[in-house]
Amino acid sequence: MIDDIKKRALHRTSILEGQLRGLAKMIENEDYCMDIIAQSRAIEKALESLNRLLLENHLRTHVSEMFEDGGDARERAVGELLKAFDFDRR
Repeated sequence: MIDDIKKRALHRTSILEGQLRGLAKMIENEDYCMDIIAQSRAIEKALESLNRLLLENHLRTHVSEMFEDGGDARERAVGELLKAFDFDRR
């Protein structure tokens, strides 16, 4: 994993842990539903941000190597990317 991306991804997972604990507490305390939904949506956005980082790392490392190798490796890379974006459904 690329060092900078790893550092940023780990930081984001720490933030997500805190957000999830906060969400659980809000549910336990029976906070206002719209506030709970807002927190849940913030977690979704944070997960999307984490996924972008992980995808960037995969593209810069594994996928670039697989494309250079060509053939079956290239086809596997294409399949992985389609799967990552849920485009592999039939």
